[in-house]
Amino acid sequence: MPLPKAELHLHIEGTLEPELAFALADRNGVVLPYADTEELREAYSFSDLQSFLDLYYALMAVLRTEEDFADLADAYLARAAEQGVRHAEIFFDPQAHTARGVPIGVVVDGLTRALGRSEERYGISTQLIMCFLRDESAESALETFEAARPYFGRIAGIGLDSAEVGNPPAKFREVYRRAAEAGLRRVAHAGEEGPAGYVTEALDVLGVERIDHGLRCLEDGELVARLVREQVPLTLCPLSNVRLRCVDTLADHPLREMLDAGLLVTVNSDDPAYFGGYVDDNFRAVQQALALEPETLRLLAANSFRASFVDDARKAELLAEVAAFTFPPVEF
Repeated sequence: MPLPKAELHLHIEGTLEPELAFALADRNGVVLPYADTEELREAYSFSDLQSFLDLYYALMAVLRTEEDFADLADAYLARAAEQGVRHAEIFFDPQAHTARGVPIGVVVDGLTRALGRSEERYGISTQLIMCFLRDESAESALETFEAARPYFGRIAGIGLDSAEVGNPPAKFREVYRRAAEAGLRRVAHAGEEGPAGYVTEALDVLGVERIDHGLRCLEDGELVARLVREQVPLTLCPLSNVRLRCVDTLADHPLREMLDAGLLVTVNSDDPAYFGGYVDDNFRAVQQALALEPETLRLLAANSFRASFVDDARKAELLAEVAAFTFPPVEF
């Protein structure tokens, strides 16, 4: 059994494996421009974030009904359980669906149908985080936020994703203000392709509690000192960083440097169907590439629960699981 962990940076649309994409396409009468799953897998080769996003949004065409979203979430949860996930905070992109004529209620109802039975089926507690597409307008984000109000009982927080460069956090000041008033948790992608200043802006202007990615914080020593002092969590996604050319190889990844600096970093999978691995695959990959010791992996797992939005009782229970975990003997 893998090390118990939380997954805090996971886009549910990014878990759409080619096999499920074709199954949903058949169900909904959607014709995909690929001959088969192998040809589609070959398309999962990206030069940068935008080339990934182009395919990512195109494949969403297969997601039409409440059943589709439930099947998507359930497929992820089944894999997550095998990867040692005990808690998952799952992103979804409502604008990518409403723009195609899929009502937000269909999306939320489908996802929460699967999430609602996750603890019983898989032993995974879950929370749902609604993300805004930063390359869309601030007005579109506000409209989406208001349309989602009837579902706030099932939505734990808001986030900010998609193309980062040229779309600074401050653009979404008002929607984050409304989210704070509504009692929603607040996270945002920052410092992946965008500059370290976007991390500072997300903290100061949006009032976020957690930074998704945050790799480029290392370019600003004062920011690093602040993140360490305030123990602001960073949700790193190593395999994603390589596939999207944020780092050249895993051996170049600054994860160890960030840990040594005292940053509260976690390891996650981002869009695992596209980036070559789910969360424990990411753990194993960085363990090998960076020669991480078992106790460093234990720290990363504990960080994932510390950085989560679960209540104190659940957090203590999950941290105890990490502390009690016995690593398998090393084979020579």
